[in-house]
Amino acid sequence: MATNRKVLIAPSMLAADLSRLADEVQALEKAKADVLHFDIMDGHFVPNITFGIPVLESVRKKTALPFDAHLMITDADKYIDAFASIGCNWISVHVEACPHIHRTLSRIRELGMKAGIAINPGTSLSQVDSVLNEVDYVLVMSVNPGFGGQQFIPQTVKKLEELKQKIGKAKTTIEVDGGIKKHNIAEVASAGAEVIVVGTGLFEDKDYTAAIQQLRDACGAGK
Repeated sequence: MATNRKVLIAPSMLAADLSRLADEVQALEKAKADVLHFDIMDGHFVPNITFGIPVLESVRKKTALPFDAHLMITDADKYIDAFASIGCNWISVHVEACPHIHRTLSRIRELGMKAGIAINPGTSLSQVDSVLNEVDYVLVMSVNPGFGGQQFIPQTVKKLEELKQKIGKAKTTIEVDGGIKKHNIAEVASAGAEVIVVGTGLFEDKDYTAAIQQLRDACGAGK
């Protein structure tokens, strides 16, 4: 079922050609992507190491698109100020990794960024109940974090629907990340996702403009 709500397409830069990252971000801006999603991994909270602050600082100069930094790290509080200083616009932290989650989210907002809370596939939605009124968005992982190219976990659809009910009329946005492609983007959009992270489902098509438009068309999001 298509949706007439505004849906934002957020290319996952982990799936980009990292040898030419500056060119990739400029191509995505030209293709009318809405936001660029960066998975920040430390090799501790998740079994991989990806982008660091110097990389984001370098490519920040190449595009005006918003940067969405998903911090899959154990010591997020140590780095939030640095990510703000290099021009990140959104930051999400994991409820599983932040012992003082209210303080962390408050600091993100103090620095003028959108504050998000992320949850893994095996984490209950009840874990975010106490902060739903303090976040701009909830990032629901539809794969186990750590690596790109994984298969979408079908149970995520029900989780998105339940989260949408919890949020009710509040302005909290739902973001989803993991295994989203043209054949299932409509399902997650209909379930309540408004920011949809797409990795290999976008980058496997070399025509980014056409790929992004097809993703929007598939969920009835228009141009």
